[in-house]
Amino acid sequence: MLVKRILIGASALALVAAGATAAHAATKNDTATKNDTATTNAAAVTAAVPRPDHVVLVMFENKKYSSISGSSSAPYFNSLAAQGAKFTKSYAITHPSEPNYIALLSGSTQGVTSDACPVNFSGENLAHQLIAGGFSFKGYSETMPSDGYTGCSSGNYARKHNSWVDFSNVPAASNVRWSTFPTSANYATLPAVSFVSPNLCSDMHDCSIGTGDTWLKTNLDAYAQWAKTHNSLLIVTFDEDSGTSVNQIFTIFVGQHVKVGTYAESINHYTVLRTLEDAYGLAAIGSAASATPITDVWQ
Repeated sequence: MLVKRILIGASALALVAAGATAAHAATKNDTATKNDTATTNAAAVTAAVPRPDHVVLVMFENKKYSSISGSSSAPYFNSLAAQGAKFTKSYAITHPSEPNYIALLSGSTQGVTSDACPVNFSGENLAHQLIAGGFSFKGYSETMPSDGYTGCSSGNYARKHNSWVDFSNVPAASNVRWSTFPTSANYATLPAVSFVSPNLCSDMHDCSIGTGDTWLKTNLDAYAQWAKTHNSLLIVTFDEDSGTSVNQIFTIFVGQHVKVGTYAESINHYTVLRTLEDAYGLAAIGSAASATPITDVWQ
């Protein structure tokens, strides 16, 4: 009888152990499925943003959306918008200028609340991400006196509009003069991502909207047309509006994979940063991590 009881107890224990093992396996499988689903979803988001061979982003200054959209003073801006994606609810992050430039590059204003110069940081940013990821980046500044220049101003050049020079992990070789921007015959030699900072007159900071409009047409229309047939992208945007609490700005995308149209989703500098990071398979940094990438404008 004792032997029989022992055998029955052993059998019960074996059944409990088998049940626990099965439950554990089911839990592992469920966790793996959830992880696989999360990975697939993340990959799907990234895949929704095509990877251009080249991106050129040019930033203008201090004009509210309504001063550019439909304005007779900005015929080329509006002509270009009709060739690409026009965002009717695009917003800057703050005032004044400098923290917006920093936010677009690094996902944070880095605590900057003025146009102070110099400011210096060592944190992560798009330029460093691209280079570390095997891609390339250059920032082109008009009227900057020499490549690698770190001074605060020179003529119509202002470092406050050149955020990449503020980060110690971006090499000096990535900080170059606008005059080194390739000619139309050599656009294929552009880095993966280029940021362009016109000088204080060309960007409308000190001069008229018409001046900026002419500068954009003269200097980047050829690239805009080339981008449409060479898997490339032009982004035109503004740092901030004219100082209002709304801070709505004019932003357009033009390129081969851009669907022409008007888009009403709310975007800001962090949205644009997140979109570029997704395009190149980079981790979203700072406030870009909580921003939704732009996925509806692609074809």
